[in-house]
Amino acid sequence: MSIAPPKTIIKAIIEADYGDAFALFGMHEDGPNGTLVVRTFQPDADAVAVVVAATGETIADLGKIHPDGLFAGGLGVKQRFPYRLRIRRGGGTWEIHDPYGFMPILGEMDLYLLGEGRHLRAYDKLGAHPMELGGVDGVAFAVWAPNASRVAVVGDFNRWDGRCHPMRLRRGAGIWEIFIPGIGEGVRYKYEIKDAKGIRLPLKMDPFSFGTEMRPKTASIVCRVDRYTWDDAEWMAGRLDRNALEAPVSIYEVHLGSWRRGEDNRFLSYGELAEQLIPYVKDLGFTHIQLLPISEHPLDASWGYQTLGLFAPTSRFGSPEEFKRFVEACHRAEIGVLIDWVPAHFPTDEHGLAHFDGTALYEHQDPRQGFHRDWQTLIYNFGRNEIVNFLLSNALFWLERYHIDGLRVDAVASMLYLDYSRPEGEWIPNKYGGRENLEAIELLRRLNELVFGQHPGATTIAEESTAWPGVSRPVYLGGLGFGYKWNMGWMHDTLKYMSRDPVYRRYHHSEMTFGLLYAFSENFVLPLSHDEVVHGKRSLLGRMPGDAWRQFANLRAYYGFMWTHPGKKLLFMGGEFGQGREWNCDAGLEWELLDIDWHVGVQRLVRDLNRLYRTLPALHKFDCDPRGFGWIQPDDAESSIYAYLRQGDVDDPPVVVVCNFAPLVRQEYRLGVPRPGFYAERLNTDAEIYCGSNVGNIGGAYTQAKPWLGQPYSMVIAVPPLATVVFELSND
Repeated sequence: MSIAPPKTIIKAIIEADYGDAFALFGMHEDGPNGTLVVRTFQPDADAVAVVVAATGETIADLGKIHPDGLFAGGLGVKQRFPYRLRIRRGGGTWEIHDPYGFMPILGEMDLYLLGEGRHLRAYDKLGAHPMELGGVDGVAFAVWAPNASRVAVVGDFNRWDGRCHPMRLRRGAGIWEIFIPGIGEGVRYKYEIKDAKGIRLPLKMDPFSFGTEMRPKTASIVCRVDRYTWDDAEWMAGRLDRNALEAPVSIYEVHLGSWRRGEDNRFLSYGELAEQLIPYVKDLGFTHIQLLPISEHPLDASWGYQTLGLFAPTSRFGSPEEFKRFVEACHRAEIGVLIDWVPAHFPTDEHGLAHFDGTALYEHQDPRQGFHRDWQTLIYNFGRNEIVNFLLSNALFWLERYHIDGLRVDAVASMLYLDYSRPEGEWIPNKYGGRENLEAIELLRRLNELVFGQHPGATTIAEESTAWPGVSRPVYLGGLGFGYKWNMGWMHDTLKYMSRDPVYRRYHHSEMTFGLLYAFSENFVLPLSHDEVVHGKRSLLGRMPGDAWRQFANLRAYYGFMWTHPGKKLLFMGGEFGQGREWNCDAGLEWELLDIDWHVGVQRLVRDLNRLYRTLPALHKFDCDPRGFGWIQPDDAESSIYAYLRQGDVDDPPVVVVCNFAPLVRQEYRLGVPRPGFYAERLNTDAEIYCGSNVGNIGGAYTQAKPWLGQPYSMVIAVPPLATVVFELSND
């Protein structure tokens, strides 16, 4: 090629159609007798000169071969040297390092592993990384777009002109890269991509962007997430015991955008949330916070479940570093942080992953595999190595870079079944003719192997609403490998029962007992989540029948049942004080209700339930083990009473729980118990401090040597109306 490229190439450059920029721009041996030539595109520049980087000596003035800013010129030498470009425009002159004077960024092993889908730290290579290359500071950009004919980085630094920084294609891997000197953190950018036919696509945000603009703006932002000095080593070393099956795990589920709002209904910042939310959760005795999806998402109304920026904490509440400080503050308060992780689907927004390089790259092309009708979203192609690598590296990213303690995986059922929410004829069977999504199953198993293998103490929780076997069974035993599974059946049945008028509960007694038939088939979390207080379902308090007194009594009794039932606990924000209205993601909780005694009573009860759950081993040690539960009275449907035993190790005092879901006091009610002695009344949801009627047992009851319903001893108690009472065998 001569110093000046052919007119067809010049035309392609000016129209941003030329896809092999590194073969043209920069320093090349294209001059006479193999001498060096430099070409550069500098829009609106009046003059460009090549200077020696070390000395500033001018070697050559480049000729302007197109008025839009294409410059080229021979240097008259054959020996390469580090150089800079001196640019003059109007009355200003400045120097830059030529982006096309640098060697490739990614190594061959990185390219190989990325192509194989086995680069578990893909986030270290793809995306935008401030770095030093050849002694020069700048940012390295890399993006996977194998079917694009041309990719360029655009941003404030080049006036969003796609002609300025077209990227180098690493053929075989389909990855485009460029090092742009002289820029750094805080720079806004996107990718300008042309498909295989040369058609310019809408500007795309970086799939690996670590920071993003505040919606409705959608640019990615260059930022570093690898330099934070963590101060939570003690927590990280001990969290294995805090997430264990034998540990008390009580989760407060939070949507950060609507827990509380600031003046003028603004979002609280991560810093403000750390100051207000964490002490509140600590005071109530919850062991973990679970955040609705924290990844960047374009639409507030999606609550974060239609996420696009999988590697970026949402900018709604602050910067990535501020989110790290929030997590660290949780750990200092001995609170674990769980986040919702959404690998099941992604939105169709044109600036996101949809048809990223003009093809169905991240999604399936066939809508029978690649589109969710329910959510109007796209489905990842779990059968493609690069997509599996993208998702797995993202999961590990949150554990590695943000010290997250666990991932609650959303919509697992939609991943497991090819016919999920699809009529006959609108889904494609697997290679064996079945409905199981074999690729998604393999992804989930690999996810859990990696999380538990590489991040000791971290856990995973599946939102899985079907009877799929072994969700929380280890992979080596044929399961999916999750640490826990949400018990959706328990939630559905018990809420249905509690919504009934007590007059009719005797006819539906099994709705509260059925869950014990399978309570230990998985490691369950009992979820009263955000999904149960939206879309016309009413608040938890609003679902309770009767007048105000009965509604509050019902809710308190239900919480007592939940906190003493086998399984870990999860309660969505607002439920802890009996929020009256449905959850509204556009406003804070009804904190003003805490001026009303009934609501204060519910909050006080939740605090005491958490304290009891954490301090009585019998209530948590065997949450996921049948040794921890036994019926004392499961069949008293006529009285709507349930009584059961919770047990820990041999040396742990047994706990007796009695639930009365009728609005009548049951005096002289006899219960069988396994051991003799005094059973102290540790908690009574009807107590006056919770705004109940204060029917109780004056501290507890002594046993009698009278066998009852299979137990060798018994005691006679008063059972309050619409209440749960907890007794512990006392050695006092």
